[in-house]
Amino acid sequence: MGVDMSNPPNSHIKDFFASPALSLSLAGIFRGANVSHAAAAGSVEVEEGDEGSGGGRREETVEISSETSGPMRSRSDDDLEGEGEHDEDDIGDGDGDNDDKNKKKKRKKYHRHTAEQIREMEALFKESPHPDEKQRQQLSKQLGLAPRQVKFWFQNRRTQIKAIQERHENSLLKTEMDKLREENKTMRETINKACCPNCGTATTSRGTALTTEEQQLRIENAKLKAEVEKLRAVIGKYSPGATASCSAANDQENRSSLDFYTGIFGLDKKRITEIANQAMEELKKMATAGEPLWVRSVETGREILNYDEYTKEFGSENSSNNGRPKRSIEASRETRVVFADLPTLVQSFMDVNRWKEMFPFLISKAATVDVICNGEGANRNGAVQLMFAEVQMLTPMVPTREVYFVRYCKQLNAEQWAIVDVSIDKVEDNIDASLVKCRKRPSGCIIEDKSNGHCKVIWVEHLECQKSTVHTMFRTVVHSGLAFGARHWMATLQLQCERLVFFMATNVPTKDSTGVATLAGRKSILKLAQRMTWSFCRAIGASSYHTWSKVSSKTGEDIRISSRKNLNDPGEPVGLILCAVSSVWLPVPPHILFDFLRDEARRNEWDIMSNGGPVQATANLAKGQDRGNAVTILKMKSKENNMWVLQDSGTNAYESMVIYAPVDTNGMQSVINGCDSSNLAILPSGFSILPDGHESRPLVITSRQEEKSTEGGCLLTIAFQILTNTSPTAKLTMESVDSVNALISCTLKNIKTSLQCEDS
Repeated sequence: MGVDMSNPPNSHIKDFFASPALSLSLAGIFRGANVSHAAAAGSVEVEEGDEGSGGGRREETVEISSETSGPMRSRSDDDLEGEGEHDEDDIGDGDGDNDDKNKKKKRKKYHRHTAEQIREMEALFKESPHPDEKQRQQLSKQLGLAPRQVKFWFQNRRTQIKAIQERHENSLLKTEMDKLREENKTMRETINKACCPNCGTATTSRGTALTTEEQQLRIENAKLKAEVEKLRAVIGKYSPGATASCSAANDQENRSSLDFYTGIFGLDKKRITEIANQAMEELKKMATAGEPLWVRSVETGREILNYDEYTKEFGSENSSNNGRPKRSIEASRETRVVFADLPTLVQSFMDVNRWKEMFPFLISKAATVDVICNGEGANRNGAVQLMFAEVQMLTPMVPTREVYFVRYCKQLNAEQWAIVDVSIDKVEDNIDASLVKCRKRPSGCIIEDKSNGHCKVIWVEHLECQKSTVHTMFRTVVHSGLAFGARHWMATLQLQCERLVFFMATNVPTKDSTGVATLAGRKSILKLAQRMTWSFCRAIGASSYHTWSKVSSKTGEDIRISSRKNLNDPGEPVGLILCAVSSVWLPVPPHILFDFLRDEARRNEWDIMSNGGPVQATANLAKGQDRGNAVTILKMKSKENNMWVLQDSGTNAYESMVIYAPVDTNGMQSVINGCDSSNLAILPSGFSILPDGHESRPLVITSRQEEKSTEGGCLLTIAFQILTNTSPTAKLTMESVDSVNALISCTLKNIKTSLQCEDS
């Protein structure tokens, strides 16, 4: 999904996001924010509390003046016409009989506000919606009203204005969503007619001509889907009982969604609990079992699942096709020690936002669709939640994998916790997850607390995926299970935990932190580099956030391009941004290529921005134990000017990355001094380096370490982002496409020449 909108896989997932059922759910959320209205000439008393907040009792009745009511007045407006502030001391019929007072319902008397009173209060409201005590006292004397009446009139008026604004915004949002859905549908039908049904390649020149109007539609639809996913995450926070009568509002606020749970997504609570418990038992066995279930490869050292033994142990129910397309099984296991404490790790898995931040290279989207059980304690022991994730590789040449799954967190003993994920077939009435191309069999990790802030993690990744078309360059690394396997997840986790430790450390050795004098400056730079890396990972994957178009470079490489508009994000330049990505195979070991790209002494050999001039590192901040894990500030000297570049390099057992961006000199100086970096605009480019999937083997068998050598190459993905126009309304031009095409081609040529692999 996300490689080519012209022939989008998993279209049923897209249809789900645009389904009428979802619109109704969203409308329910919006309506929950609205309140009813009182008469134009009256004002009804409400409970005191924080306006618009979730705490306390909500303001249930507001006043609408005759000047603003119009056609929006409801039936309650007419019923309450002429009624105003009431006095809680006025009760019953005044007969003085206490027994009768206890038996009869106490009625409240309402007093009418005159047109003159309303006009004066409206005039003051326009000047000061929140009058102070002195203003209320003065107005009450002027109008002959009690200060309490004036107070509640203003309170109700503020609530009424807020409600009108919310209804207006929701109406605009719904209209825009409906419009975009129709455009999406029309665009999809048009593109499908012009594309090959097998490969998705355009059959006419319009596929490479990048019709600007079509490109804008794709961008807007990607934004629509992102917005819907955010709202879906919000839906998961509201219980089905949250729209019940306000008389029980306070009780409902103190109850979890589990109290209102009556069965969602086609399965009831009991069945989901059974699935989660079964998955937990399977995960524990898969994580701890040795041979014959897991057999270690002599050549590669990787553990291989003996599927015959797996079938004997756990049965073949999960592997039954039930008429589904042929699927492949990917199973892997990895064990490592990470530098993090147990509570931090557990909370990182159970908070979807922290989970995405922990694995930026792998997760392009994630959302908690529903919380089935909140769990107990800070670590949420026993929590169960339904989640959605889109998993990617950092290249548009490999389709993303979308998966719905139940995540279950459980404490096994005093030192061990387990997090298990398992897919369920029936997600919603209008979605059958068995049609999704990727399913999780019981997968997850066992986390064991060790001393000194370390944890031992056993990670099991077990996937059942429908075979899909993958570019030949990436076929081996994907089908071998390396791309989405346990080794990749564990290597990323280990790298991110190290980064967090170095970010929080206050005693970093001087040799690991040069060029920055203060701890605040160090943290500010590391935070900016992390934001730069996240931005890079979001920009270059095959996620449906983007729509990629294929063009050919002058040197023969395939280049994918996509454009997006930045309207108001201060973290990026405002305007039309063009992203171009290309992937190539090079006959060079990954670590050799990584060291070459991060070496400032050789940067002028490939970086066009340097103009062949010298490059000097003015600051170097370690963010991991490996020397390659560092954030560097570079100065490029040329005849015209001096340019600063922020570079973030990282490497682990699976992949390496070098990400960089030119930065404003004055802004970077303030960041070095410890100022907030969130508003510093930055547009990253860079490289992703992966093994090619062919396991390296010794060319010579010898006991002398220095004489051992291995064969094998790497997969290099190069990505450039450029600001083509500072106006967000500008259209993408072929001149911009040609410019970035030439930039990628020239850079790749320089890299191949420097590494002596021009013929690769």
